[in-house]
Amino acid sequence: MLSVFLLQAFHSSSIDLMDVRSVHFLNSRPSNQSAGDLLVDVFSDIDAGVISHVPGTEDNFVRFVCKNSGVLFENQLLQIGLRSEFRQNLGRMYVFYGNKTFDQFNSFTSEVICPGNLSAQLNIQTKPVDSMLEGSTQVQQVLNIECISDFVNAPFLNVQFSRYDGDLQNISVKLPITLNKFFQPTEMSAEDFFRRWKQLSSSLQEVQQIFQAKSPMDSEITKAKLVGFGVALLDGVDPNSANFVGSGIIQTKTVQVGCLLRLEPNSQAQMYRLTLRTSKEDVSKRLCELLAEQF
Repeated sequence: MLSVFLLQAFHSSSIDLMDVRSVHFLNSRPSNQSAGDLLVDVFSDIDAGVISHVPGTEDNFVRFVCKNSGVLFENQLLQIGLRSEFRQNLGRMYVFYGNKTFDQFNSFTSEVICPGNLSAQLNIQTKPVDSMLEGSTQVQQVLNIECISDFVNAPFLNVQFSRYDGDLQNISVKLPITLNKFFQPTEMSAEDFFRRWKQLSSSLQEVQQIFQAKSPMDSEITKAKLVGFGVALLDGVDPNSANFVGSGIIQTKTVQVGCLLRLEPNSQAQMYRLTLRTSKEDVSKRLCELLAEQF
């Protein structure tokens, strides 16, 4: 019942070491607006979109690293769906709350919590939702997001409401706002790629993981995940055609961090070797952690 309802309701809603003079920004646009103006205006052409139904009640945080829409949480009472867009260091997230019962939810509230010093790294502005959610209906909440600096932790979404019998419900899920959402994919030649690869050769700039494949190794799925992660795939750069290389720039308000990656699949051993090089150690570590979870 609700899945059909939701499908209808969701429809339509200084660079470190990277020399940008030889880099082509994909989908970039010039701007003389302030960050505040962009936060309001840069998403004016976004369609609220359609999100698909995902069974189960588990936190789907990891699934959202390489995608921007879907069901984040679901139990027998409530479904929480997301649709988001990110451009440069700004983002907008539409959160959909669907009442799966025929009963009214009262005192409905939602709050975004930034643990630790995350509030200094992410600026998240929320618009309040109606305190009453009728049975078999849904409401939308909009979050405006600004990335101030690179970060590791994710914010939490806390939802609270009471049912007709006064039973108080509390739900807390991690919001999939991750560092890679602020990637600006960049194209570069093989010569530029390997020149910068050598520049980023310090042990504090490179992070590498070797891990077992969690699912069948499929090159097209791998490409889709890497593009969803936010980098530009560079064809014909790696001498081994089975490998994947990509580049991008993490856009924050305070600094822009150039990133190069190389993913080497070994189909016989069913293993991957993932190497990330950036000019900031913490960025290299976090991006490697996020991407390694996808394979």
